[in-house]
Amino acid sequence: MKSNTIPAENVDAYIMRFAPTTQKLLKQLRATIKKAAPLAEEVISYGMPAYKYHGILVYFAGYDHHIGFYPTASGIENFKKEIAGFKHSKGAVQFPPDKPLPLSLVTAIVKFRVQLNLEKASIPLKKKK
Repeated sequence: MKSNTIPAENVDAYIMRFAPTTQKLLKQLRATIKKAAPLAEEVISYGMPAYKYHGILVYFAGYDHHIGFYPTASGIENFKKEIAGFKHSKGAVQFPPDKPLPLSLVTAIVKFRVQLNLEKASIPLKKKK
């Protein structure tokens, strides 16, 4: 991440801080998250893009040597087989910038987090017509 200590005002401003190749990946990740959780609110939290729907769903961030994706511990635990090939920790996974993003995996994780947040809030999932 560029060493800019002033937090971005919005996700567009956040993404513009990066080199064009990183911007492209961040835009793909953003679009994938928004498609998987169309009712989620996009915010800047802890200095990075975040998506909220009855609580936090996921965060993402750009760095010099990877794209960070933060689906919380439940997102990592539920998809540990699928993320096994990536560097990861209890609440984060790192995607290398020189390979295509696993967008279908991101979609599955985001949809899982939406469902989990709805269950915690005891709200039935609304289906699109």
